[in-house]
Amino acid sequence: MRLMAEIIRMPKMSDTMTEGVIASWSKKVGDTVKSGDVLAEVETDKATMELESYNDGTLLYIGVQEKESVAVDGVIAVIGKPGEDFQALLSGNSGGAVVQKEAAHSEVKPAAAAPVVSPATPPAAAPSKSVNATAILMPKMSDTMTEGTIVSWQKQVGDKVKSGELLAEVETDKATMELESYEDGTLLYIGVKAGESVQVDGIIAIIGEAGADYNVLLNGGTTATVATTEATDTSVSKTVVDSVSTTTQASASTLADGHVKASPLARKLAEDKGIKLDLVPGSGENGRIVKRDIEGYKPAAAAPAKAEAPAKGTASPSAPRPASAVGVESYEDVPLTQMRKTIARRLGESLFTAPHFYLTMEINMDKAIEARKSINDFAASKVSFNDLVIKAAAAALKQNPKVNSSWLGDRIRYNHHVHIGVAVAVEEGLLVPVVRFADSLSLTNISSTVKDLGARAKNKQLQPADWEGSTFTISNLGMFGIDEFTAIINPPDACILAVGGIKETVIVRNGSFVASNIMKVTLSCDHRVVDGAVGSAFLQTLKALLEDPIRLLA
Repeated sequence: MRLMAEIIRMPKMSDTMTEGVIASWSKKVGDTVKSGDVLAEVETDKATMELESYNDGTLLYIGVQEKESVAVDGVIAVIGKPGEDFQALLSGNSGGAVVQKEAAHSEVKPAAAAPVVSPATPPAAAPSKSVNATAILMPKMSDTMTEGTIVSWQKQVGDKVKSGELLAEVETDKATMELESYEDGTLLYIGVKAGESVQVDGIIAIIGEAGADYNVLLNGGTTATVATTEATDTSVSKTVVDSVSTTTQASASTLADGHVKASPLARKLAEDKGIKLDLVPGSGENGRIVKRDIEGYKPAAAAPAKAEAPAKGTASPSAPRPASAVGVESYEDVPLTQMRKTIARRLGESLFTAPHFYLTMEINMDKAIEARKSINDFAASKVSFNDLVIKAAAAALKQNPKVNSSWLGDRIRYNHHVHIGVAVAVEEGLLVPVVRFADSLSLTNISSTVKDLGARAKNKQLQPADWEGSTFTISNLGMFGIDEFTAIINPPDACILAVGGIKETVIVRNGSFVASNIMKVTLSCDHRVVDGAVGSAFLQTLKALLEDPIRLLA
């Protein structure tokens, strides 16, 4: 019999959207739905939007409960004829996290209670019917986030929790953000201690009925490995390692048949780092090796062998002994922050994937210095040289649109708008907030916008909308006394401009030696998108605008 039911999937409602959160359902299972009716409100990375139905029929199935997220193209509902058997439709689907649920008293159980159809994905937590508890997973709080670090817990095990209350503070690769609860109940379990990291969708806590046996949620399998561990001192401060005790601990992780007890993530990290698992002491349950054991492992067994080597040879009695330096070797290993991990990953991908080439040009800033002084005599917001560069770059991009482009893998996007990312140094690393429609802003507006973004970046108050969508990036190290440098392209942008300091230099003008203020800029280009002639034309336009800044006001 041919199925008439239709699967409703999570649509892509913005260019950067990867998943959506069901803010509320406007229909429930059993309701009649007509084309154009609002099915649900969906919270994207940009806004909360209405999801309309394009089908007539009856809402047979809801796959994602309110306040839960689902990836773009994931199944969220099924519409068809009343009483129609749609289970075959779900079991044959492979486009999203499709789950089957039992209907009980016309209610739909939470999506977390269902098995994932895709055989390549570990099964989702499958709570028993007698367990009234819900696993809280690490949400994806930005487009580049792969894991989060718990900065602090605002609730403790045993505390009552209401929907909307703050559970914890989470450090992502961009900022420190608040994690709210979408469940009412008691905090039964905390799986990630303050200072520890967990992958997106990994279990961080369980909320449910007081006294509920939640172990079935942990033992049922999740998208992340869960282990109950004793409190562990994560700081590495020992300067002397007892290699005998280390070997003894490591052997506790190895079973009699030679199999090493380790989580899948720990095995992958050990393989990437070339570490033998049987040498690593496990701190997990029953000596199981977990992620932190691999990250904190230091091969200490080889040190004594190196120390014994000089003893094998005998120095000549008459040989003079060189004076030895006295000191203590010491170091400190600091765990990577989420921001530093993302910088390493994204810029590493950019440098080793995009074929960079570099164009450097000198710009005479004499007139720009005079113009800035005149502007600041009456401007409410003081204009910096970087503001002048942003304004000039925006104008140059409009005249050289091929530079204002993005590499998207299978196509090149030529952007008609100008959104300039401005690199801002913060304590943990680097953020790139975006000045939007920079070509249409005045110098004073650019100045106030950059000051606001910079202050919020340093105070960790930026939101995802503040750092997404750049079409070109500027990195300025001139204020640190750097004459010139090359910058790594910020993907998916095709170019980044590295700006050096202004330096008084002697030049030849009309046959005479005169002092002039010179600034060097270097344009890093992705050769897949921008060719040398195109990049050179952009720099010539930029040079002309900065050497005669009155043109920026035209």
